[in-house]
Amino acid sequence: MTTEREYTGDYPDKTLYIPGPTEVREDVIDAMAEPMFGHRMDRMTDLYTTIVEDTRTFLGTDNDVIVLTASGTEFWEASTLNLVDEHILCTTCGNFGERHAKVAERVGKTVDRLAYDWGNAVKPEDVRRRLERSEVDYDVVTCVMNESSTGVRNPIEEIGDVVAEYPDTRFVVDAVSALGGDHVDIDAHGIDVIFASTQKAFAMPPGLVVCVVSEDAYEQETESDSASWYGGFQRCLDYYDRKGQTHSTPAIPIMLAYRKQMKHMLEEGHEARDRRHREMAEYTRDWAREHFDLYPEEGYESQTVACIENTRGIDVAETIETVSDRHDMVFSNGYGEIAEETFRIGHMGEHTVEGIETLTDAIEDAAGL
Repeated sequence: MTTEREYTGDYPDKTLYIPGPTEVREDVIDAMAEPMFGHRMDRMTDLYTTIVEDTRTFLGTDNDVIVLTASGTEFWEASTLNLVDEHILCTTCGNFGERHAKVAERVGKTVDRLAYDWGNAVKPEDVRRRLERSEVDYDVVTCVMNESSTGVRNPIEEIGDVVAEYPDTRFVVDAVSALGGDHVDIDAHGIDVIFASTQKAFAMPPGLVVCVVSEDAYEQETESDSASWYGGFQRCLDYYDRKGQTHSTPAIPIMLAYRKQMKHMLEEGHEARDRRHREMAEYTRDWAREHFDLYPEEGYESQTVACIENTRGIDVAETIETVSDRHDMVFSNGYGEIAEETFRIGHMGEHTVEGIETLTDAIEDAAGL
């Protein structure tokens, strides 16, 4: 049983290079300190319509946008309840793809898996083969854009092009740890639902999920006999159309922070933000290949999270602790069954190549490389 531990507030600040949460700009944190106001006031309409439309502009989509008080986990469940009558095909190549499948099973859907060993990527041709040969019609195909447990970036654009050939099947993408730091043309590749948590590449405090919904997905839900209550596309989007607000009381301070951060992201620009993340990823990969190796299948490496294979057999936990104690920086061990075989560096959000280089220097120091 967990024992109670008192939060004291007396903790050293650590720069976060984990797969999320990540660093948050000081002015974004300060934005949360505005006086409270009511969630049905005109001020709330101004705030919510601003962040929704700014998000739509940043992502370059004509689809509808939902910004909801929740974690990304909400739309594993909600998209399944909204769109799946019975059959769902979940592509899995790591922990989070598998977790999506387990959520679908838990809410009573019939789940088929297109499964790969950890470290490998989902292949569009395999998706095509499964859809062609299936004896059932799938309501939804799912894929994780950025499998942060393994550092794999799945080719969701090409997979979306395949699924688009099946007009009665929706394509749902978990982009929790990628959107905002890895450019994707949502509308061009038949992505019906894509969602992300803002504490990752959006460089925000935890507490909000961003979800982009196609017209086809919206209409499919309206024709269903049941759907998610909290994350229902129709309920969220119809309320926004009528009132310009959320259907339930939101975390207003986090939305104030999001407004500030989204203005910064618009100023930087989506392409420039993508380029900065790509440069961080390329530096980290080069460093990993020099000193260790990369865990993901070659050619499918993540742009926001490096999963590095521990070929030198360093004590990962001890190295993390040493870097934290000596340098006040934190990176991450591997995930689950590959915890000591790998370690992970989150190069996302507001980080720069120079910051990542400072971290890798610290790792070299701690590990005696």
